Amino acid sequence: MVDRYIVKNGKKMRYGYTTGSCAAAASKAAAIMALTKKKMNFVRIDTPKGWKLDIEIKEYNIGKGFAICSVEKDGGDDPDNTHGILITSRVDIIDEPRIEIKGGKGVGIVTKPGLAVAPGNPAINPVPQRMIQKEVLEVLPKNKGAIITISVPKGEEIAKKTFNPKLGIVGGISILGTSGIVVPMSEEAFKESLAIELKMAVQEGIKKLILVPGNYGRDLAVKHYQFNEKHIIKTSNFIGFMLEQCIANEIKKVLMIGHIGKFVKLSGGIFHTHSKVADGRIEIIASNLALLGASTKVIEELFECVTTEAAIKIIEENGYERVFEVLCNKAENRCKSRAYDQLEVGIIMFSMDQKILGVGDRAKKLLEEFKNA
Repeated sequence: MVDRYIVKNGKKMRYGYTTGSCAAAASKAAAIMALTKKKMNFVRIDTPKGWKLDIEIKEYNIGKGFAICSVEKDGGDDPDNTHGILITSRVDIIDEPRIEIKGGKGVGIVTKPGLAVAPGNPAINPVPQRMIQKEVLEVLPKNKGAIITISVPKGEEIAKKTFNPKLGIVGGISILGTSGIVVPMSEEAFKESLAIELKMAVQEGIKKLILVPGNYGRDLAVKHYQFNEKHIIKTSNFIGFMLEQCIANEIKKVLMIGHIGKFVKLSGGIFHTHSKVADGRIEIIASNLALLGASTKVIEELFECVTTEAAIKIIEENGYERVFEVLCNKAENRCKSRAYDQLEVGIIMFSMDQKILGVGDRAKKLLEEFKNA
């Protein structure tokens, strides 16, 4: 259990940890038990957030050259379909210095392109894979390696309550997490915390802001554009709300950097970008491609896509990259209308591999101003 809390609206809410942290902990514990043949009750792992976690081992089995360990997913006080389920890892020790990570029962298989994991592979995202590898390598002798199989006994059942079937992930859940930690937030509490962060930036004298939906946008803003992190504020899915907060705090210029999967919605006038609220990504892209003269065949191919990453490939294969700039400009105009012309907003869209796809006309102007800020 994570003994850390956040207070929202006077309520004390506990942090949790991700399925990725569970998989890393179960794997490390299984590797240690396979090597020592001794039971352990807790295992300590590092997280990308920088926190160390002591995670309890709920079940174990030690065999000849292998061990199996299970840990319980703890979502903290955040509503979470995977809270309380077991994440299991079997580690087979091998006489080669390499690590192989596999998906077992209850871990979904990716069947369509466009996700962080290629089709045909288990839905274990890159960050959890790196966490698993790091933790197991720490305890392996130099001349040894491990075959690690992650499974989730109730994964197939739980997956029905997630977006996995829609994304083309079949047979179970995904092993996820970019920070290793689950932040406990109701929607209103989350919005409140984002608004406070923005207000604090303004109080420090910052007049121009860079808004990003999440970690990927922040990383691109820092690594690609070399922007100072103090100018960067996260919006999560609440982009319309955060634009309103900018106006309320007398911010006049905002540069927004985000993945096309979020920002294409802005070009269609959708300002709460969670898929549970509204989607229409493919429809918006398709209609703009049609306006550029794309054939019915291209549009039909587009509607076979379950992610914008898959759509990007079709767009590029058919030479319609211009649509990205069109979408950026339309998103800028939508934001201008949403802000009642009280805010200058520039839009930059990128792909999952951090490739800049489109830069809006206002964004091009603001980039120069922000670099000199």
